[in-house]
Amino acid sequence: MKSNIRLGRGLDALIKRDTFPVSGSPESPTQPEASSISKIAVRKIRANEFQPRKEFPREGLEELKNSIRENGLIQPITVRHVENGMFELISGERRLRAVTELGLAEIPSYVIDINSDTKMLELALTENLQREDLNAIEVATGYQRLIDECSLTQEQVAGRVGKDRATVTNSLRLLKLPAEIQKGLISGAISAGHARALLGINNQEEMLLLFKRVVQNNLNVRQVEREVRRLLGKSNRSSDSHSLKDGSSTSLEEDTTILDLTDKLRRHLATKVKIAYSDKHTGEVRIEFYTDDDLERIIEMILGDRKE
Repeated sequence: MKSNIRLGRGLDALIKRDTFPVSGSPESPTQPEASSISKIAVRKIRANEFQPRKEFPREGLEELKNSIRENGLIQPITVRHVENGMFELISGERRLRAVTELGLAEIPSYVIDINSDTKMLELALTENLQREDLNAIEVATGYQRLIDECSLTQEQVAGRVGKDRATVTNSLRLLKLPAEIQKGLISGAISAGHARALLGINNQEEMLLLFKRVVQNNLNVRQVEREVRRLLGKSNRSSDSHSLKDGSSTSLEEDTTILDLTDKLRRHLATKVKIAYSDKHTGEVRIEFYTDDDLERIIEMILGDRKE
């Protein structure tokens, strides 16, 4: 079982959590050692351009402000030195916003030494992705930025954030959704489970139509999965009659065994699977992959621990 404390590969590798001296002053902060805590003037801290979170719910921010009024700020933010005596936020934007709105002049901060923007991006994304309050699109976008801008593989991303690679792969697939459905996921109109089910539909027009039905009729995930299977069965019956060499086809909607097998493979491999089956008991299994890492993951899942 994975520990809930997952910062060992990120900020905790640079911060001594059992160190609590306060040094410096809001007007003329001294140059603190890495891993020390300083009280820094709020006006000297600029936002983090690498912040993956775009939504800051008002209710949660008000609750945090009330907690700070009653108990003070328990968890310091993390910053790095930049030019002209300023600091740049690495993590803790919600805490910084709350302190700013409360009109406090300074905020306890871990100050760490990071000179590379790439490392800054990696730490900021990793630390935020380890939290539980990002929406699914923010998480997926964060994973993609780690891959694109930090040159990490899906396996390395999974290691940074304490997830398995299949979880990262499934999250990245959400970025393939049409913009309208992504907005629905961000707003909470649908869940990540709904979104993953919708990804099983190849036709974007059908996907959007089903999405609208989900929102209008408040369909649950199981209902969406059944509807997706129905649409896939309809599509497969049409394509199989043209693609199989013997020219014969069978009704996948009626053949519950094939539907069940398709669904089991799709869930196990976490990707789209199609079984084209003829009435002469021949056919093909088609498994989709989206990146080289995804292909490697699927092959590993199929072969298991089998060695060459």
